[in-house]
Amino acid sequence: MENQINKRLISVFEQIKYTDENGNEFWSARELSKVLEYSEYRHFLPAIQRAKDACVNSGQKITDHFEDILDMITTGKTAQREVESVKLSRYACYLIVQNADPNKEIVALGQTYFAVQTRLQEIRQMDEYNQLSTENEKRFFLRNEMAKHNSQLAAAAKDAGVIEPIDYAIFQNHGYMGLYGGLDAKAIHVKKGLKKSQQILDHMGSTELAANLFRATQTEEKLKRERIKGKQKANQTHFEVGKKVRKTIQEIGGEMPENLPAADSIKKLEPKVEKPKLINKK
Repeated sequence: MENQINKRLISVFEQIKYTDENGNEFWSARELSKVLEYSEYRHFLPAIQRAKDACVNSGQKITDHFEDILDMITTGKTAQREVESVKLSRYACYLIVQNADPNKEIVALGQTYFAVQTRLQEIRQMDEYNQLSTENEKRFFLRNEMAKHNSQLAAAAKDAGVIEPIDYAIFQNHGYMGLYGGLDAKAIHVKKGLKKSQQILDHMGSTELAANLFRATQTEEKLKRERIKGKQKANQTHFEVGKKVRKTIQEIGGEMPENLPAADSIKKLEPKVEKPKLINKK
């Protein structure tokens, strides 16, 4: 029952999505305010302003994501009038739900929905990623991104108090358990038929790598943004982020990561670089 309710609420964000003449997705601020359960649009305006401030702070142009427009609303049985609104990009919606009332369940669901969808959109829009045509090429790209962001996640975890290698292993397991429905690294190895010496990330397909990449980047950002301190809090944060990513996968009808088949080792697919031949000098 809970999953059915959550699916319905998540689908609301898709139902109010529009596409302009250039094929760009957008949302109406007035419609979004209603979905997020604001009684009056004027109460929603501070959240929009905070989102605009966050947009500037992230180095983005406000005009790329927020465009003032006029919406038509019905004032009687047939009468309509124009009212001010804002045309919002997906990123703008993401910033707004991050700055909306966090005590509302629909806001929390919106935060998960727009965070995941925005990250996936970012990946799709990467010029380098869009040039890739095969599954193996996408795996290489995402595996390299994963390695880079795992290093950044490790640094953020260290700042939070996760210092020793054993503590970091426990921290990583909490992320896996959140995303994989309670399975830790050892259990994932068993589930996918991997040997103890084999690295999980090296045997993931592009879909699974993308989910884990989002888990890593969002955990890193949350640790930094909320200045989380202490091993237990860091572990719980990693678990909660992983769980939210899993929940979103469920709600959009995706396959659970633990059920995705293990891929061939990415190391076997890497192009071999020939070593330069030594020339004997006489």
